[in-house]
Amino acid sequence: MGFVYQTEEIDVLVKDYRFATEPSLDRRFSMPAIDLLNEDKCSAYLDRVTSIFEASTHAATVSLFAKRYSFLTIASSLYAMSAFNKGLDYSIENCHIESYHQGQTWLPKVRLADWQVSEPAEGSRHEWRDQIIHNLFAGNLAKAWSFLSKSASISKAVLWENTAVCVYWMYENKFREGAGDDQKSRIQEDFEYLLNKAPAHLFGETKNPLATFDSPKLVTCASETPIRIRKTCCYYYLASDEPEDYCSICPKKKHEVVSKV
Repeated sequence: MGFVYQTEEIDVLVKDYRFATEPSLDRRFSMPAIDLLNEDKCSAYLDRVTSIFEASTHAATVSLFAKRYSFLTIASSLYAMSAFNKGLDYSIENCHIESYHQGQTWLPKVRLADWQVSEPAEGSRHEWRDQIIHNLFAGNLAKAWSFLSKSASISKAVLWENTAVCVYWMYENKFREGAGDDQKSRIQEDFEYLLNKAPAHLFGETKNPLATFDSPKLVTCASETPIRIRKTCCYYYLASDEPEDYCSICPKKKHEVVSKV
């Protein structure tokens, strides 16, 4: 263990993967992630976040927030693991939500209290990887989703599918950009492990949620690009000014299948 991140690696996490090295000046929408498990603090925070999403229901606010929170934790933690072969502690106690805006879009980032870096010992990457995955999912997202699903009366399945969609996109698209051959090999291996082999306890659940929501990609009348049609609705349409403005993979859309990929 030790502080062994290279400057260029940190620069990539900051530039492309929602990683913050300093607290944001915008404290209204920033807070320690552990406050998501405090009823009063979480409720007050979500009330403030509602003004950003302009969602018509509390469940919609929670779902849209969960998308942002999934992205900011998953992006930097899993990219560091798969591309750099390095790990940081993304347990909920170690994470801070830092608020940033790009124009009118809210793009929060994650800041860690403890930056101690781990690397796998020779021949022990599997055990090391399990710990990284456990800290992120069982030690963070599972706790947040369990609390938020109860407080907002929203199914955990919606929140976990938000997470799964993020993981799929990261590994199938974003993580591969500019990756070398060794990185691509590790990225693919880790993705296959997360989807097909990672045991449920690493996610703090009785079933692997990434496997639960995986499905064949389809070309439909609503999308020429192959997509996984969601099994749950994320309530995006409840934060839109347009009626029936569903996201591109929403099960509420009329997806007449053209072909399977």
